[in-house]
Amino acid sequence: MIATRAIAAADSARWLELWDGYNRFYETDLPPRVTEQTLARLLDPATSVIGRIAEYDGRVAGFSASIVHPSTWEIEPVCYLEDLFVDPAARGHGIGRALIEDLIAQCHERGWSRLYWHTRADNLKARRLYDQFSSADDFVRYRLFRDGR
Repeated sequence: MIATRAIAAADSARWLELWDGYNRFYETDLPPRVTEQTLARLLDPATSVIGRIAEYDGRVAGFSASIVHPSTWEIEPVCYLEDLFVDPAARGHGIGRALIEDLIAQCHERGWSRLYWHTRADNLKARRLYDQFSSADDFVRYRLFRDGR
């Protein structure tokens, strides 16, 4: 049984474990203050950052983190799914699918005009799931950091 819901303060320790796994997967090492601020934003209902949790067999097994923002191409806000992660020990049970379906339901309930996300081109497992919801477009991402990275 999979249940999805908003993240709560009681989920913090487990979310931190999953967040650590997510960052290891993407081979990144974020400063602790970034992780602390991210969690604070996910828990704050006044921010535009949305944290959702998936429970499998009564245990938090995955999360999504999204940002709702205005768009120059739409009247209604859009939702960017920035992070999605499922505990490797719990994969293959539909948890990732449930998290995306949860955001699609939120999209309808909250009146967002669009839900979008991206992943690495070589993340084939995730892409097999994502391709069941939508096809990838032909856009290329560019990133420029203030600190020159």
